[in-house]
Amino acid sequence: MSLLENPVDYLNAFLGGIGIGFTPCVYPLIPVVVGYIGVKAETTKLKGLVLSFAYVTGVAITYSILGLLASLAGRIFGLVASHPVTYIFVGIVIILFGISMFEVFNITLPAPIKLPTLKKKGYFSAFLLGLISGLMISPCTTPVLGAILFYLATKKNILYGMTVLLSFAYGMGLVLILAGTFSALLVNLPKAGKWLVYIKRLSTVVLIGIGLYFIFQGIRRF
Repeated sequence: MSLLENPVDYLNAFLGGIGIGFTPCVYPLIPVVVGYIGVKAETTKLKGLVLSFAYVTGVAITYSILGLLASLAGRIFGLVASHPVTYIFVGIVIILFGISMFEVFNITLPAPIKLPTLKKKGYFSAFLLGLISGLMISPCTTPVLGAILFYLATKKNILYGMTVLLSFAYGMGLVLILAGTFSALLVNLPKAGKWLVYIKRLSTVVLIGIGLYFIFQGIRRF
């Protein structure tokens, strides 16, 4: 069971996570999350780094569990996951996820869990909040995360699936880690505007392109 089935996937997942971090429904929440996990103006850079890293690690672990489940599903279905029809189906689903980012329709997952009110904020609390936040998938992350999970299901590699999702989560949390470490960045962060929409549209085009690639691969396998 190799971690390096396709090293490029780690880079793509990380860059995809960074792109999602700059979408309209994630980027504006950065100051809120930084404040919620306990980063303040007087917080030292080291403490801010550890707090924000602990939070993102919690999110990453939750996402890696999703990758584990997706990979297990692929192993359970065996030959079905590698069948040409499966690739075409996965491609169609990924394209639908991409179209949903154009807001033609919405694909969201239920988020019944609410973040608890913390009386004492610390490193473990930040980590715990990250674990919970990983379950509260926002409308922006759902299409991309769902597409990655479908892709991992075709790989049937458990460790690979978990680590790819870790890479995606750390990419998505990179700007949060930077903001938590250098709290002064919060004041200088660009305001939300049309540039966020452009990034979202670019991510959408990439996602649809991935879906078309899967369909092409499925047709080639016949």
